[in-house]
Amino acid sequence: MQDMHVFSGNSNLPLARAICKHLGRELGKATVDVFPDGESHVQIGENVRGSDVFVIQSTSAPANHHLIELLIMVDALKRASAQSITAVIPFFGYARQDRKDQPRVPITAKLVADLLETAGVQRVLTTDLHAGQIQGFFGVPVDNLTSTPVFYQYFQKKTDNKNLIILSPDVGGIKMARDFSRRFPGSFLGVIDKNRHDANSIESMRIIGGDVNGKDAIIIDDQVSTAGTLVEAASLIKTMGAKSIRGAVTHAILSGNAVERLTHSPIDELVVTDTIDTAPEKVKAARLKVLSMAPLFARAIDCIVNHTSISELFRIPENGMND
Repeated sequence: MQDMHVFSGNSNLPLARAICKHLGRELGKATVDVFPDGESHVQIGENVRGSDVFVIQSTSAPANHHLIELLIMVDALKRASAQSITAVIPFFGYARQDRKDQPRVPITAKLVADLLETAGVQRVLTTDLHAGQIQGFFGVPVDNLTSTPVFYQYFQKKTDNKNLIILSPDVGGIKMARDFSRRFPGSFLGVIDKNRHDANSIESMRIIGGDVNGKDAIIIDDQVSTAGTLVEAASLIKTMGAKSIRGAVTHAILSGNAVERLTHSPIDELVVTDTIDTAPEKVKAARLKVLSMAPLFARAIDCIVNHTSISELFRIPENGMND
């Protein structure tokens, strides 16, 4: 790993430093700031010629600024003769714009993929893409990690498998919920079916596949934005007699009045990861428990450098635990 360098933009420096700590290396030297007129400015501060380079940058809010930072860093590294450039994008913004669901709208996730490749990205490492098909938007390898092992390690000592129900907040998230439930032999699996008025309002909800009465419920999802769906689902589960309600959500976007909603919700505990650098005041107000993805990202980077299997990181032994 002597010819490997890790750099970071400004979107999530705490996670980048934690990943480097687990890798046993220093974060690469780079100037990433803005000119007085607001244009992003990047200068790589060390020699990367012939090296494998990893650039850590979530495209979280402000999404456009952080995306441009990433693109400029990649261009600078390409022009500095890096041998390979992997974009480590813990949170992939624009992932919800993955198809034409209305007339005359863009497929922005595909556009972002094209921009990254044009800039010089040769591999992408990310977590819990909102839509798995986004991997197919790229012409380069994409490793889409899952946060379920991280959540499992936290919840395994807090639950009785035979009294546990894992719930997906929609049909699209059932794969993630099923993967999580497989780690808890004897648990139940259900999906919350919602009928929407539009993208931001829900007309009705019902639970398919499981009875929550008297059970410990965990709602698992890839992201919480305005928290409307999560809070309404928790309220429904509460009225149906759930013993406890917890949330396990990878990306804590927390836009709009999400924090206020979560503060007054019936959710006993909301567990998120550090793929987005959430402000401490939001963490406290929303009563979040933040788990680190740094060890998992570090192991995945090590697999890439040493040409070993990343899928082995997620193999589920018979007892549900990861090796």
